[in-house]
Amino acid sequence: MTDNTPSVGIVGAGSVGVNTAYDLTRAGAKVTFLVRPHRREQLSRPQAMYSYENHTLDRFSGYDVLTDPAELSNQQLDCLIVTLDNASLRAEAGRKLVKEIGRAFRGTSIGVILGAVGIEVRSWFIAESGLSEEQVAMGNTGALIHEVAAANLPVDPSVDAELLAQADYAFKHLGPAGFTIDDSSPKLAEAFTAVYSGNGIPAATVGSASETAVGVAILAPILAWGLLDWQPLDDVDPTNEAWQLGVASTREIQRLSVFGPTGQAAAEQTTPDGLLEMFRQMTQLSKPLDFAAFNAYHHGGKVNQQDLDFLDDARKRADAEGLDVPALRELISRLHSA
Repeated sequence: MTDNTPSVGIVGAGSVGVNTAYDLTRAGAKVTFLVRPHRREQLSRPQAMYSYENHTLDRFSGYDVLTDPAELSNQQLDCLIVTLDNASLRAEAGRKLVKEIGRAFRGTSIGVILGAVGIEVRSWFIAESGLSEEQVAMGNTGALIHEVAAANLPVDPSVDAELLAQADYAFKHLGPAGFTIDDSSPKLAEAFTAVYSGNGIPAATVGSASETAVGVAILAPILAWGLLDWQPLDDVDPTNEAWQLGVASTREIQRLSVFGPTGQAAAEQTTPDGLLEMFRQMTQLSKPLDFAAFNAYHHGGKVNQQDLDFLDDARKRADAEGLDVPALRELISRLHSA
């Protein structure tokens, strides 16, 4: 990235896109959104952000807005963050966008960070866009974020309900990292973490590409939790049949050859009690945001197609490898019937 003010493009103005722009703006970066035309009106005024951490409302603006992907080639960007989910990215409009990104950035030093969740998203994007290996990495926010009006989540007594009602988005970090980028492109990771820091924002961190890749398997117990109607995790018995189904599906996914030794090791360590305890800890870390209600909104609707596509992709890969995945098949069947 340049020695001058870093310039970051963000594709998408949903929860992750806006929250990432909020952090980058506070860190001193220049932000340019690329959004569909109907999102321009939303971004025509300052965005109001409510923090569940200190119960304050903050507004930010000063970003630019593009609606035509062809304009990317005219922008002086240091990197681009694509916040579209995997289902949207692989749809017809998403593929056209990927081609346009490739046309604009091929042969340049501009890096692209992908926030989509799925299997081999990065390799697919590289093949579709024609960008180099060094230009593309996976990354995502370290916070739980939701649109306030759309999600309509329960409000904890500790929350300033009046301020929350004025917010466009509300967020809560589950740990110290504001954003995590994997190490599949070390140069891009180093440059981006240098930008995503300072001025009091939670710094970005670099994670292992192999661990990030296999981490997607955690979607299986999340979706199995949905089969239990998102009941409080303290009330979930690790021997519950639906929960066991989700955990068994996780292990089957982790054993896919694409995840290599890291996946095999993870499968050996994955247990119903262990995953349940991890989710219970996340429930505590998310407070005062209701973790169950957030997941019901997010995975129960907002990115549901991405989640189902991921499970179907995992099943097809298992079939191609001749692997027996009875739990995954049953989980998919139940989710499609729900």
